Amino acid sequence: MTIVGGFDVHRAQITFDYLDTDTGEVTRGEIRPATRSVLRTWVGRFAGRSDLSFAVEGCTGWRFVVEELATAAISPHLAEPADTATARGRKKRAKTDRTDARLLRELLCQRRLPESWIAPSHVLEVRTLARLYVALMDERRTWRQRIHAQLFHQGLPALGGLLTEDGRRALGAAALSPAGRQMVDTALAAIDQLSELVTPLRAQLQTVGRHQPGARSLTTQYGIGPLLAAIIWAELGDCRRFRSSDQAVRFSGLDITVWSSDGKRSAGHLARQGSPMLRWALFEAAMSATHGTSPDHDYYAQTTDRLGGKRPALSVARKLVRRCYHTLRELGDEAWSTVGSSSEQRAA
Repeated sequence: MTIVGGFDVHRAQITFDYLDTDTGEVTRGEIRPATRSVLRTWVGRFAGRSDLSFAVEGCTGWRFVVEELATAAISPHLAEPADTATARGRKKRAKTDRTDARLLRELLCQRRLPESWIAPSHVLEVRTLARLYVALMDERRTWRQRIHAQLFHQGLPALGGLLTEDGRRALGAAALSPAGRQMVDTALAAIDQLSELVTPLRAQLQTVGRHQPGARSLTTQYGIGPLLAAIIWAELGDCRRFRSSDQAVRFSGLDITVWSSDGKRSAGHLARQGSPMLRWALFEAAMSATHGTSPDHDYYAQTTDRLGGKRPALSVARKLVRRCYHTLRELGDEAWSTVGSSSEQRAA
């Protein structure tokens, strides 16, 4: 017996739709609440059966669903959200959880499901740490921007290096109103607290970048240190699933999209599809092209003269993701081994 189905995952419930290809019977319903233990009990109905496949969209919550399906010997398939929406086509009726689950089941039956990579658990762990790091850095940056805004609001000159000793002294001597001083002191306290959280997390990710074979291989690229290597490695994933480096660029959201119709053409803009953390890491690495020792410095300078703005760095970022694509593909399975596994295998 072959069963093919789809899951639409939400925080309150998981809507399912599966087909028994032998009898043609379709079963629909909901799993409530959407927790690991309840899902584990539900998949128990298929115990002892073989040749089962379920698809789930790659949105928040997919991890525990895929893990429980794999544990129950059910073949999991992770659907790429944007391409799945494209496969749906133009909406002719209201979009519901049931129609979403049915769409996944139909695409899987027709072998048209746009599948995404199911990362191993150790890669997901690094990915979670990387996203936490970026979120904390963004929050710290926001507090710094609030300080600059308060200084400008009270007519004071801009101060650089707020996190340095000189910057703190200048900020302490600034002629602020009582409420403005309280706001700045609170912001500095928040920045200090965030820095205490960021420092060990950065060291943890750098350890991955130095010792994990795939991440370490990326550090050969100019501008990619251990920290950025760990983030790019976790977010980019197994590049063997891409047919070309163009697909890797598209996956990163750094490709240019253009709308045109009947001779009308809008200005191109970044697709911004995929992981924002991956784009952030690639952009940070690309900014190293401003250094004269960078192999991309001449290209960066030429693009700056021609375009200006952030576009030169984005152009270098596209070059970097192509290089990372080739590096990880050539490394093969070793790129996704756990930290220390390569040395242990050599010792054996």
